[in-house]
Amino acid sequence: MTAVAPRREAVALPRGPLVGFAAGSLGMGVWVTVPGLLLLYFLTDVLAVAPWLAGLTLLLPKVADVLLHPWIGHRCDVEQARRGHRRRLLLAGCALPPAFAALFAVPGGLTGAGAAAWVAVFFVAGNLLFAAYQVPYLATPADLRIGYHERTRLMAFRMVVLTLGILVSGLLAPLLAGGDDATRAGYLRMAVLLAAGMLAAMAVGVAGIGRLRRAAPAPAAGHGAGGWRALAASLRDRQFRRLAGAYLAMSTTTHLVLAGVPYYAEYELGRAGLTTVLVAAFVAPALLVTPGWLVLARRVGKQRALLGAQAAFAAGSLVLAIGRPAGLPVLVAAVAVLGVAFAGMQLLPFSMLPDVIRAAGAPRAGTYTGVWTATEATGAALGPYAYALCLAAGGFVASGAGQTVVQSPGALAALRYGFGLLPAAVMVLALLVQRRYTLDGAARDEH
Repeated sequence: MTAVAPRREAVALPRGPLVGFAAGSLGMGVWVTVPGLLLLYFLTDVLAVAPWLAGLTLLLPKVADVLLHPWIGHRCDVEQARRGHRRRLLLAGCALPPAFAALFAVPGGLTGAGAAAWVAVFFVAGNLLFAAYQVPYLATPADLRIGYHERTRLMAFRMVVLTLGILVSGLLAPLLAGGDDATRAGYLRMAVLLAAGMLAAMAVGVAGIGRLRRAAPAPAAGHGAGGWRALAASLRDRQFRRLAGAYLAMSTTTHLVLAGVPYYAEYELGRAGLTTVLVAAFVAPALLVTPGWLVLARRVGKQRALLGAQAAFAAGSLVLAIGRPAGLPVLVAAVAVLGVAFAGMQLLPFSMLPDVIRAAGAPRAGTYTGVWTATEATGAALGPYAYALCLAAGGFVASGAGQTVVQSPGALAALRYGFGLLPAAVMVLALLVQRRYTLDGAARDEH
């Protein structure tokens, strides 16, 4: 059984630094949402990239993340040990917005494989810069002298602002790109405008982290084994493996659904403009229910609350597999159920991660977080890739901007079942893995 660190004085974090810290997630929400929502569709229906190649374009850049995120985590720990902070990596990550804009700035003459190569190059650059910001950002809760419930409170603030970023960017991005008549120029306009907002939010987040560290500084700790030894130590941690394994399945599922929204709206529901409605139904409930998940976690524990969220997501996905015969109100309600569950699946695992790190008792918060973000990045790649494979298996035909293609019945069935049955199956797998996590009771007793 994993040993839990001894009790420590817990600090109640002031609201101002909490809000400042959370603001960093507003910019991160744009990167989490817009490529996942629009990039696959941008490739297949604007740049005329075949579905199988579009899927690889989103998958292969993530391979580097699996190795580089833990390395960034290790460098993050080195910075913490040498300088007492992780600020240099955070500032480097603030170069993400230009890479985001370049992702959609595909030159007019490029289509097919050439366009896919352009997107892949800037997707790699953006993922690395995102990791440089995300890893030290998410290591912050484990650095602070706070307890079990305060870590959940900190991540609840982060979740509300992240949800706001996801909602605003998810609603604005399709509209700025041109809605039903999206063009290359529209996608570029969208990317430049959202990149400016990302930069401002990420800068505020860096300042907020500094204020949090002054409000609840952790005792100084020496730097433990680094590099591959630190990575191996984190992977030997059974509780961490179980939590990360379940989160891999959760991340894969949510990104699969996000990638499928534009296809489901246009081909199943008959109108591309309904993408905005479905995104709003998925994301908006999280702004309302996150405080409820916080209360539920206090009453029954994070583990039991998370299992409930996973079960609700699987149930809602099954309704979406019915498709148009269920009726638009029922389908929108099912997406809202996914949104409620999504809020819990963002708040609870991210507040359980510092519980695992503190229980391990070693100064390797960055390495643990690097492995965690690599897991998240892998899920973000596997989800769209799995949906692209569904489209390819069904015979979905790619097209350029302004072209109209009549899809076969097999293609329509594939995009519907890929949006409903496949997410339900993967989420059940997440639930089964999550049930093996047993640290929650001991971490709660620590508080």
